[in-house]
Amino acid sequence: MGKLTERLYNGIVKENPTFVQMLGMCPTLAVTTSAINGIGMGLATTVILTLSNLFISLLRKVIPDKVRIPAYIVIIASFVTIVQFVMEAFVPSLYASLGLFIPLIVVNCIILGRAEAYASKNKPLPSIFDGIGMGLGFTVGLTCIAMVRELLGSGSVFGFELFSTPISIFINPPGAFLVLAFLIAFLNYRNIKKAKKAGEKPELCKLADCANCQNHACAGKIGKED
Repeated sequence: MGKLTERLYNGIVKENPTFVQMLGMCPTLAVTTSAINGIGMGLATTVILTLSNLFISLLRKVIPDKVRIPAYIVIIASFVTIVQFVMEAFVPSLYASLGLFIPLIVVNCIILGRAEAYASKNKPLPSIFDGIGMGLGFTVGLTCIAMVRELLGSGSVFGFELFSTPISIFINPPGAFLVLAFLIAFLNYRNIKKAKKAGEKPELCKLADCANCQNHACAGKIGKED
């Protein structure tokens, strides 16, 4: 069970898609105006991620390599459609709030990335736990951002009013960037402090991830120079 627990821990903490890998920024910034929206989008993504990981892992030896990406998208789109219908039937208010961002889960880079990087190379059970871990990590990230934005922008959390003088900018698009930036800065500060206390060098940029890094100003140059 150690490997399975590791997949959960990596997804929620060590490789959190929102705060560490900075993936899925479109829904992260767009739907986090309320905590309910954050949880709803996160859990919907978790279900789709888990099921698509499972089926891609089961079919990994059947899907031809040349058409693997289109095949992954078809599998993911099928589960997105099912989840969309279920949400429309049972939670219509949440479905209306999330709107276009539910079908856009099909092209969420977290889901396609885990399909290509993990599910297509591993057995079904670890792939399921990888999907659950990454999905819960995404849910935690969305919910944290949404709670801060709702609290500061509306004066409430989960619909419960806490104060009556909100700062409206936080429920507008610029507020999403501000909250995300402050939360990531806080996490980096905590990691630096923890590393210094342990007498270690803080690792804010993981060289193992440089192959996928979009920062062309860095792209591993710092690590190579050291």
